Amino acid sequence: MPSIIVLDKLSPDGIALLDAAAVNGISYEVRTGLAGTELREALAQHDGAICRSGVKITAEALAGNQRLRAIVRAGVGTDNIDKQAATRQGIVVMNTPAGNTISTAEHAFALILALSRNVAAADASLREHRWDRGKFMGVQLAGKTLGIVGMGRIGQAVASRARAFDMRVVGFDPFLATERASELGVELVGSVREMLPEVDYLTVHTPLTAETRYLIGKEELAILKPGVRLINCARGGIYDEQALLEGLQSGSVAGVALDVFENEPCTESPLFDQPGVLVTPHLGASTEEAQSQVAIEGVNLLTDFLRTGTVRHSVNSSPIDPAALEGVRGFLDLGWRLGVLLSQLDEQPPKSVSIAYRGEIASRNTRLVTAAFAAGLLETALEDVNIINAEMLLRERGIELVEQSRSDPGAFSSVVAVDLVAGDHVHRAAGTLFGRSMPRLVQLEGHRLEAYLDGTLLVFTHQDVPGIIGRVGTAFGGSGVNIAQMTVGRSAPGGDAIGVLNLDQPPSVEALAQVAACEGICSARVCNLPAAGQLPYWLATPPAAARG
Repeated sequence: MPSIIVLDKLSPDGIALLDAAAVNGISYEVRTGLAGTELREALAQHDGAICRSGVKITAEALAGNQRLRAIVRAGVGTDNIDKQAATRQGIVVMNTPAGNTISTAEHAFALILALSRNVAAADASLREHRWDRGKFMGVQLAGKTLGIVGMGRIGQAVASRARAFDMRVVGFDPFLATERASELGVELVGSVREMLPEVDYLTVHTPLTAETRYLIGKEELAILKPGVRLINCARGGIYDEQALLEGLQSGSVAGVALDVFENEPCTESPLFDQPGVLVTPHLGASTEEAQSQVAIEGVNLLTDFLRTGTVRHSVNSSPIDPAALEGVRGFLDLGWRLGVLLSQLDEQPPKSVSIAYRGEIASRNTRLVTAAFAAGLLETALEDVNIINAEMLLRERGIELVEQSRSDPGAFSSVVAVDLVAGDHVHRAAGTLFGRSMPRLVQLEGHRLEAYLDGTLLVFTHQDVPGIIGRVGTAFGGSGVNIAQMTVGRSAPGGDAIGVLNLDQPPSVEALAQVAACEGICSARVCNLPAAGQLPYWLATPPAAARG
């Protein structure tokens, strides 16, 4: 009989579903507050686990586990689960991405309203028997500009509420299609910095990644409009809390509302003593409806998996037959790397993607390769992206994704060619495999070439005239940047050309500026790709569903 362990407090609606499942052959027990050896031993006694954010399922907690097959997070964030360790041991990790969307959006908007009308401070004053009407003058939302960073489910829900309050909404999301933004009544901008001087309010709804940590710091506060109000119901660390403190003290920031903090639980902060600050203890998903919804969805995910092997909302692995996976494993790596490359070629969000398969690869499972490409395209922008959820995340943002195949061979036995439309540009990259596991770039922006798809790449367009390569080499040489590999493609002698350099180390801003300033260079861009042989964690091990 399969068994489930409940590791955190779960809504009664979820427990009721587990009671019903017990009648049909799936047992469960509730054990909360576990850690260390006690947690490791408990996990080893069950087939499935369901948790919220309280328990920390580390690699040590999973060490030596031969029984556990799936972990479900009743909520969105899976930071408390070591997904790589789970993947290595063939354990599926799933989440419930939609359950708390409305509750979190409503809480963000509640903070916007309360911050605007000084609700918390006025309440505290009156409870102290003071009638200070003049002290709590507020501002109205109508006519103000709200900036939203991250236009996924929650960001879109916040935007619709802001529009209902007659706010102008400006949004940034590297993967929100222009057409979808228009439907939402959101003005898209090309970067976060572009929106900062315009907004009266700024809210963030993005995961915490290397790119979003301290997204708003001292430099950004200097760009923001004086009197701005900042809201965060996403992840602590997206705002630099020390910079917020200085902004409040200088008067450049009128208000800060935080539901999340860099270190949680947070009961002490210099921000707490500042006027204009509103704080709540990570309540974004703390509604009866949200907790019921994520519990019900989480229990259904886990019981369906234990009964039938069905995997939905996986954040770490794919329910793919091992034989089918092995047949395209090298092409999954190729597709993933092409996605990572194309995500860095344009600042504009993609509108559509077309993938063409030619040759022997056309007879295999190309849907998996398409999904791997989508995962690479989204990897640096979104959290927990893999070949299970990547296509859904693209389409959720209004990005069209199509594929076509033809079995007749071209210059190579198999080629994967991608056309990505971003703004007014169409970017094309094509790749193939050398042997079984050596991805190569064989076409870029309409030019044939051959380049390694790993490490630090410099992609530069230039005029096909003598001396270009020498000038680039001299510029990098003077900055201590070593060129490991070089390839150039051109359409016709004396016309436009493109170069790709594999570099041993990332160039400095100054070194890149020297290259861009070279005579004959039209553009230069650095693209960072995974190291040779490095695979995404969802591809590095056999899929979890195949585990016995």
